[in-house]
Amino acid sequence: MGMGTSIFIIRWINFLTMLLAVLVIIFGIWMGTNHDGCRKSLTLPVMGLGGFIFVVSIVGFLGALKNNSILLWIYLIMLCITLVAIFVFTVLAFIVTNNGSGHSVAGLRYKEYQLQDYSTWFLKQLNNTDNWMHLRSCLVKSEDCNNFSKRYKTLKQYKLAKLTPIEAGCCRPPSECGYPAVNASYYDLSFHPVDSNHDCKLYKNSKAVKCYDCDSCKAGVAQYMKTEWRLVAIFNVVLFVVLLIIYLVGCCARRKAARNRSKG
Repeated sequence: MGMGTSIFIIRWINFLTMLLAVLVIIFGIWMGTNHDGCRKSLTLPVMGLGGFIFVVSIVGFLGALKNNSILLWIYLIMLCITLVAIFVFTVLAFIVTNNGSGHSVAGLRYKEYQLQDYSTWFLKQLNNTDNWMHLRSCLVKSEDCNNFSKRYKTLKQYKLAKLTPIEAGCCRPPSECGYPAVNASYYDLSFHPVDSNHDCKLYKNSKAVKCYDCDSCKAGVAQYMKTEWRLVAIFNVVLFVVLLIIYLVGCCARRKAARNRSKG
């Protein structure tokens, strides 16, 4: 492989890396547009990663275009740092999302979630007062619970609905409380709770209260975060493999280019 061929390969590799960076940014934008402001915890980091990869690819492209060995070394070092960061984050993401799953309830088409089932990191984040007050105010303003009466006209429709984890945990009392549902947004709280679950006392029919202070609501948010983190982790696995191949090919082309230069 001649020096010109090596440089040509590096240029094309960086062009493909630019396209990959654009795809990462688009993925981050998609995450942002498909979720409200309460649930964009990973949108900016993903877009930031895409932006960083784009900058790295420009450095490599300019290094190959100008045949500048310093820029090419900077490119390979930055790409290596990116690979290490993606690897570390992905491993941590799989560890954090390893625990926690829903519990099936007879007669319901969705699952209920318990906060203690999730990882210590999630518990620490959600039990932090400042974090939860921000999420709580956001959830109150969102459409998760406020449009139940519009979506489910009859009690039968509501009971046959497949609620999301956040809807199941924040918009209604846990099933074990035993409160009978009058309609989709109102429960008869005159019944004494049949369970000692503290959430049973916290639930109110008010739109501003609901079960937003309940552990079941935090568990619903934890399940959402787990799903989002797992999605990003899987995306990162694919991204890591592609970038690793690009890095190895780039190293090989750089090495051969340097060898040809020394011979010349």
